[in-house]
Amino acid sequence: MIPAKFDYVAPTTVEEALTALTTNGEDVKVLAGGQSLLPVLRMRLNAPDVVVDLGRIDALRGIREDGDALVIGAMTPHAVVGSDPLVAAHASLITQAVEHLADAQVRHRGTFGGALAHADPAGDLGAPALALGASFVIAGPGGPRTVPADEFFVGLFETVLGEDEILTEVRIPKRTGWGAHYEKFVRVAHQWPIVAVAATVRMEGGTIAEARIGLTNMGSTPLRAAAVESALVGAAATPEAVGAAAAQAAEGTSPPSDLNGDADYRRHLATVLTRRAVLAAAGA
Repeated sequence: MIPAKFDYVAPTTVEEALTALTTNGEDVKVLAGGQSLLPVLRMRLNAPDVVVDLGRIDALRGIREDGDALVIGAMTPHAVVGSDPLVAAHASLITQAVEHLADAQVRHRGTFGGALAHADPAGDLGAPALALGASFVIAGPGGPRTVPADEFFVGLFETVLGEDEILTEVRIPKRTGWGAHYEKFVRVAHQWPIVAVAATVRMEGGTIAEARIGLTNMGSTPLRAAAVESALVGAAATPEAVGAAAAQAAEGTSPPSDLNGDADYRRHLATVLTRRAVLAAAGA
């Protein structure tokens, strides 16, 4: 189908983008990489009056170090993030998740911040962002604000972003030397995950000193497996010990039921995939 008619604005600075959002009425959509918005427009599931394209704002691209954090510009393509040596060294969980994200075409067009702002609970980046303790820098009329990942996702396809705000960058604490693994279960290659687990682990000898685990498609937002994280601290990186902790992975979750599997199936998958992800991250 052909999208409904809309006006198109392509600012070159964040300030121009914010002005466009506040001066073009209420029905305005932000275009990042377009991998989520354009199909919606073509199917006429949404018909905005104005589309604000962030693609010409160079300041929103790039990856840099800032002390103990990595900073990823919101408009940085997935392919760039996935191949960046800084990300591989300090946040390898992101590198692995990007490798599993859709196909090469989507990874070259889609953007890191755009996917996170879209807030699909089956998206591949939300759980790693939670597991790594990322924070989101948001620009708005009142100035910039920073929101931790635990507070950024608030509902199905919903974040704390206001209609007059844009995500400018994602800050990720360096997890240098941590083991990491992204375990994704699909029926067809390049599919949205039925369930996925993002695990990053800090080892001390053969013991797990700290673990951070994010769950994909186990609720209306990405989730932390807090019970598993607590149970793993001080545990040996053995199949038995990790399996016992991973049995709690589905606690507090509300997974969907659909053609790919019902809620109970996803709860079972969460325990199996958590065990695999933690063992792989621990090098066991």
